[in-house]
Amino acid sequence: MKNIFALAIISLAVISCKKETATITKVDPKTGKTITVEVPSDSVKEVKADAAIKDSAGIFKQTFKLEKGKTYPLTTYQRDTKTMTDPEGKSMSGTSESTDEMNFTVNDIKGHVYDMTINLISKRNSQSAQGKTIVVDTNQKIPKEDDLKMLWNINKALTGNKLNMKMDDKGNVISITGFDAVYTKISNALKDIVKDPTQRTAVIANLKETFNEKILKDQFEKNLSILPKKGAKIGDKWSTSENADGAGKIKVTSNYTLKSVGNGIAEISISGGIPKKTEKQSQNGINHSLSSELAQSGSIKFDQNTGWIYNQNINVKTTQVETYSDGKQSKSMKSISNSSVMVNPSAK
Repeated sequence: MKNIFALAIISLAVISCKKETATITKVDPKTGKTITVEVPSDSVKEVKADAAIKDSAGIFKQTFKLEKGKTYPLTTYQRDTKTMTDPEGKSMSGTSESTDEMNFTVNDIKGHVYDMTINLISKRNSQSAQGKTIVVDTNQKIPKEDDLKMLWNINKALTGNKLNMKMDDKGNVISITGFDAVYTKISNALKDIVKDPTQRTAVIANLKETFNEKILKDQFEKNLSILPKKGAKIGDKWSTSENADGAGKIKVTSNYTLKSVGNGIAEISISGGIPKKTEKQSQNGINHSLSSELAQSGSIKFDQNTGWIYNQNINVKTTQVETYSDGKQSKSMKSISNSSVMVNPSAK
């Protein structure tokens, strides 16, 4: 009787284990072959048969499988902390934060092209230094300080607007329209603050340089589509570079690695930056040198079903050292900036 009872317990345990595990397929990073493994069932997210990021002979490609009527988030957050140290060793630091909340609603799908509405929801900026914090938030009341009222009015007029975007299922942004209505709304919002029409025109001209179709197209394509067009296997690496200065002499290199695909998420790691570079000059017996470097690291995750960005968290460290020397003594000033650049920060 005891043996039967013991067997019953063992049987129950086996049944319980079967209920708590699930079989999934994944690509073996060593062989590149598809293998079958068992994992805890509560850790497996459902992946659709026609997933946007799926493997074909071990090669993963990114497309977009968005649904008509659904809305997809794209909130960006950046936090910069800068510390400056003078030649006497005294340090001063400050922190700035910015959040831009927007989302994309799919209005229609024609062939391989999505007709989408970009909803500009809210903007928040803050600066902290020497124990004081200044906040400009479109979800809060207008600041009392006169020098902050203009920024709040611009941001407030900017939010609540809608732009129209057409994007194909490969992540190529075809067009973004609706900017003129936004420019007009902002210009009208500034009439009570900037009385001079010439100054208002100058403000709008500056805005157009940073908020226009080309800038947004570049930003969205960079954020939404990362995998190379030819696809990548688990462990594959690829790189991109872009100008860090107007002259194009300094390039920021981003090195990507397809880290994993599974559980409904495709994860890509990122590294790279700008190698240390030193410039030297001499004048009137004074030697001047300026060295700078940038290093970045982090990860980007995509929803395997839709291809939409799920979460991004990238850390960037910039170091700059400036030194003056007359041959007998030297003085240095050091600046270190640590930045966190996130997309959809609430999704982790």
